[in-house]
Amino acid sequence: MSDAVLSTPVLPAVPPRIALVGNPNCGKTALFNALTGARQKVANYPGVTVERKMGEFLSPAGIRVQIVDLPGTYSLRARSPDEEVTRDVVLGRFEHEAPPDAMVCVADATNLRLHLRLVLELKKLGRPIILALNMMDVAEARDCRVDAAALSAALGVPVVPTVAIKRTGVVGLLDQIDRSMIAMTTALAPSPCGWSEPSALDLRAYHREVETILAAALRDAGQPSLATRRIDDALLHPAIGLPFLFLVLFLMFQAVFAWAAVPMDIIDKGLGWVQAGAGAALPDGLLKSLLTDGIIAGVGSVVIFLPQILVLFFFILMLESTGYMARAAFLLDRLMGGVGLHGRAFIPLLSSFACAVPGIMAARTIENRADRLATIMIAPLMTCSARLPVYTLIIAAFVPDRTVAGGMIGLQGLVMFTLYAAGILSALAVAFVLKRTIFKGAREPLLMELPSYRLPSLRDILLGLLERARIFLARAGTVIFAIMILLWFLGSFPAAPDGAAGPAIDYSFAGMLGHALAPLLSPIGFTWQIAIALVPGMAAREVAVAALGTVYALSETGDALSGSLAGVLAADWSLPTALSLLAWFVFAPQCVSTLSVVKRETNSWFWMLVMIAYMTALAYGAAFVTFRVSSALLGG
Repeated sequence: MSDAVLSTPVLPAVPPRIALVGNPNCGKTALFNALTGARQKVANYPGVTVERKMGEFLSPAGIRVQIVDLPGTYSLRARSPDEEVTRDVVLGRFEHEAPPDAMVCVADATNLRLHLRLVLELKKLGRPIILALNMMDVAEARDCRVDAAALSAALGVPVVPTVAIKRTGVVGLLDQIDRSMIAMTTALAPSPCGWSEPSALDLRAYHREVETILAAALRDAGQPSLATRRIDDALLHPAIGLPFLFLVLFLMFQAVFAWAAVPMDIIDKGLGWVQAGAGAALPDGLLKSLLTDGIIAGVGSVVIFLPQILVLFFFILMLESTGYMARAAFLLDRLMGGVGLHGRAFIPLLSSFACAVPGIMAARTIENRADRLATIMIAPLMTCSARLPVYTLIIAAFVPDRTVAGGMIGLQGLVMFTLYAAGILSALAVAFVLKRTIFKGAREPLLMELPSYRLPSLRDILLGLLERARIFLARAGTVIFAIMILLWFLGSFPAAPDGAAGPAIDYSFAGMLGHALAPLLSPIGFTWQIAIALVPGMAAREVAVAALGTVYALSETGDALSGSLAGVLAADWSLPTALSLLAWFVFAPQCVSTLSVVKRETNSWFWMLVMIAYMTALAYGAAFVTFRVSSALLGG
């Protein structure tokens, strides 16, 4: 970097805003993480549910730069809602949001032919562009030689080699950003936008120009990854591929219990110590009850499951970062096709294991509207991480902690896997019905790029887990905290009359509500305490666990909570009731956030109401059958 350029820089008065643009699987998110680290936040674009990741970094010249990571796209000729957002951001079509001052277009150096057309389109926007040639280490390993200077001359934009997964791999990009940002302070107004929706003639012209540029800049195309080809020969084999995928998923759910046991125990003991300390330090009264029975018992009942949720997200992030996620979609294409779904539906459905909200939003990658709607309607049947605390609590209470199959498989993990499998099979069954009734139509073939296998970046994995932990704890500290205070109030007032029999909560507003709902839920074996927990559980699934913690803390069995909520439930519920509640949550109507996203994604109240109706019917029916059959078999 020239000292003359940056010796006395004129810093911009307002932090410049850069858009990070590129094809899917080009390493764009890794580059974003390398630039911003933990200084990033996730929000939504105004008026849509597409997530936007924004961050900041300080350049070598001391310029504070804002950067936004846009959804991956192959062209500004948008064909899906995600691609539409990228197009509208760079064109400045969002109200009250100016277009970015500059763009960094990220391209996979091993596959320039696929990426350069987007660069040519972005050039027509009339704003400064930097082309980041990412994965240069992989390109060199494959003997792929790109002349960055010749490419820059052919394109007319700065070209910088990068390796986003290495600490020093973005130094050159930071230097070039400095040069571009400082040049912007003295430049005239940006050129007028010359982009328009390309016609077939324009597309052919783009392809010819790409070939001309490659002839000038690509010295050697190199060889495809031999390791990727050999691994795919095994993992995509018809006889090996699917069993291996199911084994990976099975091990993932085993790990949810095995790996999280120690940190969960530490959190549980810590919360017990805090609750006991607060109870001993405060005099009897409303404040002590609010703190120990409402906040600590309620919020603490959910926070304890953070390790399990992080284990689940760890596996999902690993599948994405290694490149195996796309292979899973390819492997399941035939299975999905058997029920009429598009192969791309696998990625939204797998994302729904984390949360149905991003899973539903990920369905935007499916171009066909009927296939997209069918995927949206079944995505909530995947077992999201919010159900995990409910499953774990009931399994811990009623399933013994022992191994089967010669000590190789944990029984609790096996039950968890069965619950996840039940959600998957029910989703496929519902899709089969929908695709042969409401969403009839020919199934489109699956066309997708299979990225090369990559070693996951520990930094990216840790940042992803940090972001998920932050979201989970923020939810526990806001939504769940507020609901627990409200539930404590409803469970404490009005106070029980003098000489009243039974726990005081029976006479409270919450107790009245629970007893009023009990006749409706008694055919499926639910108690009045469960009825109370289901109501706030509509705000967020995991709130049901917090609600049970608060309800039992306010009841006469509250003292037992100093040991374990699972122990309280094991003593208070029958096994058929526990099994019935598990069946309910496999099909349970979704939380308010999910339903609101369904409404926004489909732009219709109708599909949201259809989802509520069919999932409620499935949940009640499954719980009824489970309770009646298990009661008959167990003699209960």
